[in-house]
Amino acid sequence: MFKKIASDALGLSDIGKIIRQEDFDKTESDDYVLHEDGEKIHFLIKSKSDEYCFTNLALIHLDGEKATSSKRNIYRYDYYRYPIANVSVETAGTIDLDLEIKFTIGGHPISVDIDKKEGVAIADLYKSLVAIASIQDTNERKKDYAKDSLDTARSLFSDNRFHDSAISDQFEQATRFAYEWLNQSYNENTKKDFSDIFTKYIQN
Repeated sequence: MFKKIASDALGLSDIGKIIRQEDFDKTESDDYVLHEDGEKIHFLIKSKSDEYCFTNLALIHLDGEKATSSKRNIYRYDYYRYPIANVSVETAGTIDLDLEIKFTIGGHPISVDIDKKEGVAIADLYKSLVAIASIQDTNERKKDYAKDSLDTARSLFSDNRFHDSAISDQFEQATRFAYEWLNQSYNENTKKDFSDIFTKYIQN
């Protein structure tokens, strides 16, 4: 009993372990991966109460209220909808048993304690998340530039006087052009699958 109390007090009772690739299918997270759509697990951290499953498409978080409870809340954060930011690692000190990786995804703070023996693997995850965050930021900037360009073109277009007989045709053409422009910009600058990033940085 004393050991359990001391462990809880020191924050050591819920230190995450990195699950190896050959054991991914033995976790709860695997049940929520969209295997049918080509989704694949690249990195998985499991503690007594939580699982953090990093796939090529999303972070799947199985959030356990208590380590002693089997209840789980399942949250899914698709990378194309939830940008990653503020990635950091707090390394372990001389007497610490764990290190900590922190980041936000779509503004939601994530903080995971991991056994300090897993430092090399966490460095790989850190690099992957930093790379994804950089790509997400660049793509958002490009989409903003496309919108700004369209707004500029629209303002120039509106300065011209329409001929009454041509209003309908010109409006239809402008609407179609705007849709195609924004749709093209979205498709070109929205990355959903980050398999290449995880494959580049994570050594299985």
